[in-house]
Amino acid sequence: MSAGNADSPASREALENLCTTYWFPLYAFVRRQGMDAHRAADLTQGFFASLLERDDLAKLDQARGKFRSFLLASIKNYMLNEIDRENAIKRGGGVTIVSIDARLADSRYSNDPVFSQTPERVFDRQWALALLDRVRATLRAEFAERGKDDQFKYLSGCLTGQPASGRYRQLGQELGLSESAVKVIVYRMKQRFGEILRDEIAHTVASEAEIDTEIQTLFNALRG
Repeated sequence: MSAGNADSPASREALENLCTTYWFPLYAFVRRQGMDAHRAADLTQGFFASLLERDDLAKLDQARGKFRSFLLASIKNYMLNEIDRENAIKRGGGVTIVSIDARLADSRYSNDPVFSQTPERVFDRQWALALLDRVRATLRAEFAERGKDDQFKYLSGCLTGQPASGRYRQLGQELGLSESAVKVIVYRMKQRFGEILRDEIAHTVASEAEIDTEIQTLFNALRG
């Protein structure tokens, strides 16, 4: 909503965050439709340009559903309308909306065996990964603000799964902390990670009641 409000001082930053976070899930969806790397990059770039050209973001109504669903439906419609164009990026007048390195994007795409799934499942998985990356980045920034970069560096691996026996003790030795102190920090880190995740999800769904369902949907996508 902020990205679509051109009168808002936060509009530019919101737009950049949106494009940076969600270009790869869209690229992966287009790539899975049978496009080569350069064509997929052009179509993804052109799609973001078209969102701005038509002011689609300004017309968004959060009450109408999930932002994830909106983006997926929008790029499907865009591809139907633009697939025969010689150069999809021309729609944006040559303006770069989001920087896409086709070779790096294709390498990232090819290295994940899950890309054998349907385009929609690929999109959901990459959306979930992008969202979790965003949550981790926010949590990392919070630790950095408190001067605890090392704690995040050493302990962020404990956010998922249960560490092997003795791992907390080893981490404590590396950080100059007791094993019990490490356990407390990890517990609070996980709590905060969950809070940030819920907050991020809340920005992309119509109501608070949908948050838990959306989280479950995205974690199911990660499990393939």
